[in-house]
Amino acid sequence: MINYEIKSQLAKLLATEDLVVENRNVDTAQFNVETRVLTLPMWKLASESVYDMLVGHEVGHALYTPNDWSFEGKIPKQFVNVVEDARIEKLMKRRYPGISKSFYRGYKELAEKDFFQLENQDLSKMNLADRVNLWFKIGNFVDVPFTDKEQDIVNMISVTETFADAIVAAEELYKYCKDEQKNNEQDQNVQQDINVDSINSSEQGDRKESFSSEEVIGDTNETTNNHSEYIESESSGDVEPEVQTDQTFEEGTQDLNNNSNTFEPKYCEIPKVDINQLIVSNQKVHDELDASWAKQSLVETYWDPYTKKYLQTKPCDFSYPDNEYKSFKQSTQKEVNYMVKEFECKKSADAYSRSMTSRTGVLDCTKLHTYKYNEDLFKKVSVIPDGKNHGLIFILDWSGSMGNCILDTIKQLYNLVWFCNKVNIPFDVYAFTNSYIENPNQYRTSDWGELEHQEVNNNNFLIDPYFRLIHFLTSDVKKSQLEKQMLSLWRIVFSMRKYCNYEFPGNFSLSGTPLNEAIVCLHEIIPYFQKKNRVQKVNVFILTDGEANSLPILQYRNWLGTGEKFGVVRASGGDYLRNRKTGFTYKIEYDYFKFTEILLKNLRQQFTNVNFIGIRLTSGSDFKSFITKYMPNITDNQYKTFRQNKFCVIKNSGYNSYFGMIDSALSSETEFCVDEGASKAKIKSAFVKNLRSKALNKKVLSQFMDLIS
Repeated sequence: MINYEIKSQLAKLLATEDLVVENRNVDTAQFNVETRVLTLPMWKLASESVYDMLVGHEVGHALYTPNDWSFEGKIPKQFVNVVEDARIEKLMKRRYPGISKSFYRGYKELAEKDFFQLENQDLSKMNLADRVNLWFKIGNFVDVPFTDKEQDIVNMISVTETFADAIVAAEELYKYCKDEQKNNEQDQNVQQDINVDSINSSEQGDRKESFSSEEVIGDTNETTNNHSEYIESESSGDVEPEVQTDQTFEEGTQDLNNNSNTFEPKYCEIPKVDINQLIVSNQKVHDELDASWAKQSLVETYWDPYTKKYLQTKPCDFSYPDNEYKSFKQSTQKEVNYMVKEFECKKSADAYSRSMTSRTGVLDCTKLHTYKYNEDLFKKVSVIPDGKNHGLIFILDWSGSMGNCILDTIKQLYNLVWFCNKVNIPFDVYAFTNSYIENPNQYRTSDWGELEHQEVNNNNFLIDPYFRLIHFLTSDVKKSQLEKQMLSLWRIVFSMRKYCNYEFPGNFSLSGTPLNEAIVCLHEIIPYFQKKNRVQKVNVFILTDGEANSLPILQYRNWLGTGEKFGVVRASGGDYLRNRKTGFTYKIEYDYFKFTEILLKNLRQQFTNVNFIGIRLTSGSDFKSFITKYMPNITDNQYKTFRQNKFCVIKNSGYNSYFGMIDSALSSETEFCVDEGASKAKIKSAFVKNLRSKALNKKVLSQFMDLIS
């Protein structure tokens, strides 16, 4: 099986430029010199040697054949093809000596398979263009005869360097073949005249016995005149010479395609999105939440039709979630301080490892008395470079499946937010959703709308118009304002897990899982975050409990004959994600969860100085199935260790590090708490549980700090 992705990379390497290479079910290779798109047929029946030879041949055209059609009307294209093929293959062999073997092996295989259909043919009777084409392609494997005059034209072709030289040589080749064809036609006409004369003489001898001389002469003149008119009409037509071997080569490469399989890969690209339309601003989010909390705190009077009296509403009580928030914040300070200590230690160690000590050239008076035995009497200065500026972006899964673990996830998130706050690291927290409706009167439909939120191009991935990123938290606000915002978010998630007598706005309900749309938006969010905060090192945390479906693709065409200007299809296995900025192409796999992995790999190639850290929350029953997706050959002992630790770190996913965690591990209490009068066994059990919980938290947080610092 030919690996088309590898062959595409081969074409780029040979071209020494970021060509756009597409493998499609086309008859012949095509190269657009303006857009620099090289389209290669999917030669399914070609061997590795033949494929490499054909790729090298087409890249030669991409490198050396200009977009010059000035020869049209003067020289047939076939003759230019013969000379230009010889020229570009010579230049490719000169530029890449190693590719000579690929050309040799490829043409040898074609010669052995009689690719040019030479069996039972006399090569000496072919026109010069056909023989030249054979000599430059398979001349090492067949004997191609030339006369002395023909050899001069062959030598002229072999020394061509520029396309202009090739046009001159092609013109000489064409003139010679045309003259050769005229001479052959004249010889055939003379031979036909001789044959006609001999036929007429024999017919006249036979007719003398039965007809008069007058009748015989009349018949003979009529026959001769008719034949002369036929010869004149046939020879008067100017028939152009053809290069049969060029046509055979083109048809043969088409046969290698085997286009019986109608599947053709799509080359898809990440669209440029307008994040201003897709992000619900931090101010708007909390204005809406504050208005909701304030309204529910008021006492309102309303008319009750049943009692026929004016009644008053009971104000909502927020003391329960607010007290729980304060209690959690107090209990988690030890973990936050631990993270701060780890971060400062690692950052300081890194700074000192890059420190330099140099002499100042100024005498150190405190060392003057040691001049007899000490040669170093000058002051020294140590230069410790400042650590890199850090920044964190958090992407929070706001899908319905997070309902069971959303509160524990927020607790983990708040630990990191408080850590950032203490060490003055800028951060932003976004939650992805498709349930936020900005206009309450908006009616949701399946229509893709006007697609104003993204750049619209054929084969671009599509972002759901209802997709939004809710900007819950940011370091841009004052600390007092941040504390208020964290309490608001806590009230939302707390009411999802606990019974409360208040309601949060419907726009903040859990939704689907537009994880892939959020990853696409990171292409715009990351550079904006770096520029806004002037940070060098960015860490992106994605907290989720599952995978998402692949993104749909926009295709402009007359959709299914309905006249619609575009249709929406899904990417499937065998399609490609292409990034023109980095030059990388990624094959889309059939496994649905691999699609997110490809998007992350694409992000990492574009933002090489950014760490992408995944936190995958699973139930205990799904923990093994998650691990085996990325570690299919895991042993029982390895899984047992992961199970005991309740987390694992995967390195072969799209993330730099992918933390798989059992959700129950997040809800473990870190406080050592036992009932009064508890037995020794209960005290021991609570103490061991407390130590395990602290050990797990420290182990996970320590690895977080390794990545962040």
